[in-house]
Amino acid sequence: MNPLSKKVCLLGDFAVGKTSLARRFLYHAFDDQYVSTIGVKVSRKSVAVDTDAGVVELAMMVWDLAGSEAFDQMRASYLRGASGAILVCDLTRPATFASLRAYAEDVRRISPDARFVLAANKLDLVRPHQIDEEQLRRFANSLPAAYFLVSAKTGEAVELLFRELGRSLVS
Repeated sequence: MNPLSKKVCLLGDFAVGKTSLARRFLYHAFDDQYVSTIGVKVSRKSVAVDTDAGVVELAMMVWDLAGSEAFDQMRASYLRGASGAILVCDLTRPATFASLRAYAEDVRRISPDARFVLAANKLDLVRPHQIDEEQLRRFANSLPAAYFLVSAKTGEAVELLFRELGRSLVS
């Protein structure tokens, strides 16, 4: 039987770690050389998702979208058909958190039934973090969505993040 296939978009400002999160989830790897994504990169990974009805095989089509304002016009076409979105901010740059509402609104406008998770990335860096966890919780609750403090570098909570989104996509 073919797995259920769902389109998932990673959204956030430039250099928040969208590509690094995708690479960590897809290939269990990290590269600290920053290369800006141009347009979109699409990858696929199948995961077994536990549900109340049993295990569901889910093929996640992961769309890593550029975070540059230069791609705002194209972003709408990339978001069509999205079942889910991972909204990514950088714990060391508060402005990246402030941008997430606009990304969420874009997704809601184009794919109203899409599910969200929030990824506050770069947990391995500076403490105290520049973004308060209470702010993250309030914003996540407003979506509604789960939120995770993650590190693409160490892998902390990355698998949990994607699996939580997978569970919400098949439930």
